Amino acid sequence: MEMYEWVRLIIVLAVAAVIVLATFNQSLSKKKIFSTKMIAATGVLTAIEIVLQIIGNFITIGPVSINLSLIPIALGAILYGPVCGAFLGFINGLTVVFAPSTLAIFMPINPLATILLCLLKSTLAGLIAGFVYLPFRKKNQFVGSIISSMLVPVINTGLFAVGSLLFFRSFLESVAVGFPNIYAALFLAIIGWNFVFEFLINTILSPGLTRIVRVVDNKRRVA
Repeated sequence: MEMYEWVRLIIVLAVAAVIVLATFNQSLSKKKIFSTKMIAATGVLTAIEIVLQIIGNFITIGPVSINLSLIPIALGAILYGPVCGAFLGFINGLTVVFAPSTLAIFMPINPLATILLCLLKSTLAGLIAGFVYLPFRKKNQFVGSIISSMLVPVINTGLFAVGSLLFFRSFLESVAVGFPNIYAALFLAIIGWNFVFEFLINTILSPGLTRIVRVVDNKRRVA
């Protein structure tokens, strides 16, 4: 995709995020489930999510892809709950479907499995992280944010690994030359340092960013 197409996609999906949540919110009942602040924040996080995923698609340092796109998923899940986390995860998966590596490697092998895997792994990561954080909302928020932030890359990568073994075994066999087996090839050649980077950066940055957002929000309320 050309750069202008990515920009157009960002704008369309961000606007769509706000419209879908606002419409869903109005249609359910007189008592709104989603606050205006949550809807607006989801739109902003959607745009950030897409931008970071695009950056991760094209920027690498050695064998490591600089993927920061799981951070908005963790932020949404922690600050605004499981629905927001799942929605941002879905947007992440939708963007991953159009990533160059996805289109070149996985789509030709099994298009349906590729789409389902891309959408499910990050959607479930955001959903589960949001639910796990709920018991920590009133007590030990920082501990809860660390745990939820760690879960997002673990679930996302874990489901990718399972899906790869189930649906893309032929691809794993083709890259397993020089490795003891396809499992070693999967974890060392494909997942490898990318997961380590995503896990560390998400665990370090997401709790801190969550805390900053809360501090700023509290100051606005006081003012």
